[in-house]
Amino acid sequence: MFDIAIIGGGPAGASAALYTAKAGKKTLLIDNDKGMTRRALMKNYYGIEEIDGPTMVDTGLKQAENFGAILVKETAQNLKQNGDTFTVTTDGGNYEAKYVILTTGASVSFAEDIGIKTKDGIEPRIKKVVDVDADGRTSMEGVWAAGTCAGVSVHAIITAGDGAKVAINVISEMNGERYVDHDILES
Repeated sequence: MFDIAIIGGGPAGASAALYTAKAGKKTLLIDNDKGMTRRALMKNYYGIEEIDGPTMVDTGLKQAENFGAILVKETAQNLKQNGDTFTVTTDGGNYEAKYVILTTGASVSFAEDIGIKTKDGIEPRIKKVVDVDADGRTSMEGVWAAGTCAGVSVHAIITAGDGAKVAINVISEMNGERYVDHDILES
């Protein structure tokens, strides 16, 4: 049983997994390795002069794993709610989790297939997005969404930030109080 299952391993998903795993939450990150960031070259990512998408994605996934996230290279196919938990079915098996974060990039077909409300997108070429509140909650209790699929800009730096934001909100709900994660330089 995982505390949190994250579906999608691009900047939003890896960022969410990094925060949830670092907070001590048992985290599953499901990635089908088909995200649009793998085709990108970024010269406008704050703090990094230039990075290609494959390097960025692989680094983000490794960071999440280093904090304890379990990465599976599989494709999510279904999600079923079982009381207060979820079963995520992939092409490789079934996984149980208490919370789910969707970070499926430009695609909302998975969300629509499981009955989550969507709405028209405003970003060029992004026709539909998951309908979320300001914290990232979807129409299905316990399922959150972040990144491009949740309607934020397709820019990697923005989706990574949104993944972190939603992860912090999920952790805060789980803990029953606001969670803050700050590392401090040692003197």
